[in-house]
Amino acid sequence: MNKVPLTVIGAEKLRAELQHLKAVERPAVIQAIAEARAQGDLSENAEYDAAKEKQGFIEGRIADLEGKLSNAQIIDPASVDADGRIVFGATVELEDVESSESVVYQIVGDDEADIKSSKISVSSPIARALIGKYVGDEVNVQAPGGVRQYEVLGVQYK
Repeated sequence: MNKVPLTVIGAEKLRAELQHLKAVERPAVIQAIAEARAQGDLSENAEYDAAKEKQGFIEGRIADLEGKLSNAQIIDPASVDADGRIVFGATVELEDVESSESVVYQIVGDDEADIKSSKISVSSPIARALIGKYVGDEVNVQAPGGVRQYEVLGVQYK
């Protein structure tokens, strides 16, 4: 399988979720299944069906997280020596050339992307256009509303 890029913080969040699922959620659903079984007839037991469904979801998520973490290439943006070039993990300040509006994004892995936190996926059109650029470069991004032009104002590795 291909390596999946993750920031250090993103990897820690996935590990924390995995630990929570294994230590808290899995035992709770096992207990819920045991209690539902104790009620007798399982053929018409909604609690049992719900608990089994939740167990399937939890086990699937655990397998998914373990797979992602085993294939993760963890990159610490602070240790990257990119000489001002935009790379994975970089925090980039951009200015929309047309509207003069300024935005800041961090380029992160697909599982970490959260536009509300200004974190964009490395596979997004804007991140793909930014990779390899320097401060002062202008970048054309194919957006759903047409081509947008940005100027790179700053790059940080934190």
